[in-house]
Amino acid sequence: MLKIENLHARVEEKEILKGINLEVNPGEVHAIMGPNGSGKSTLASVIAGREDFEVTKGTICFNGEDIEDLDPEERAHAGVFLSFQYPVEIPGVTVTNFIKAAINESRKAKGLDDMPANEMLSKIREKSGLLEIDRKFLSRSLNEGFSGGEKKRNEIFQMAMLEPKLAILDETDSGLDIDALRIVANGVNKLRSKENAIVVITHYQRLLDHIVPDHVHVLYNGKIVKSGTKELAFELEDKGYDWIKAENE
Repeated sequence: MLKIENLHARVEEKEILKGINLEVNPGEVHAIMGPNGSGKSTLASVIAGREDFEVTKGTICFNGEDIEDLDPEERAHAGVFLSFQYPVEIPGVTVTNFIKAAINESRKAKGLDDMPANEMLSKIREKSGLLEIDRKFLSRSLNEGFSGGEKKRNEIFQMAMLEPKLAILDETDSGLDIDALRIVANGVNKLRSKENAIVVITHYQRLLDHIVPDHVHVLYNGKIVKSGTKELAFELEDKGYDWIKAENE
């Protein structure tokens, strides 16, 4: 589904990604871990096509097609979803209206008519129930005044509604208490299938207690320096990142 080869990327004149190789297949969950400044969020942004990052070398293929020339909206329509670490607030636009617009724009890009109102309502009820979201939440302005947990839950709600082929969750556990983490993780797990794939970016092993990965990769200084099973996450929790730094300096 996703194949990244020798990916180099920079922001302004600073090189951040220095040769990433990664392959993600349908049905898999991959965890990307690493210390601050290792390039985790940059990798997520580059896959999603954010324009402030420049790819200087390498390829990103999604479903067999090179997507380097696609803008973020085109990548989203193709099935790439990025859950932001710091979701933006959009005053005056309700959660419901935002998700309706997003779904219908995606359908339009595929040559489809808008989703019928009754079908949209039914889907909103189903997916909001999945994440224990009440109706009052859906009528609030997008992310305005939301707690950290509410913002992250709303991101997963968007993922549930859009049903992407590849979901990239950038530090979804950041700022979540135990209850919010459980709800968000349960929602993600219910969305896992043999047809989609999930990339989870996190500092901590605690999220991986709830969303169990098939593969764990350690990113350091712009490169994936170690890969393994979920046991690697436990090793990182036990040893910290100093041993990774010592092995790669």
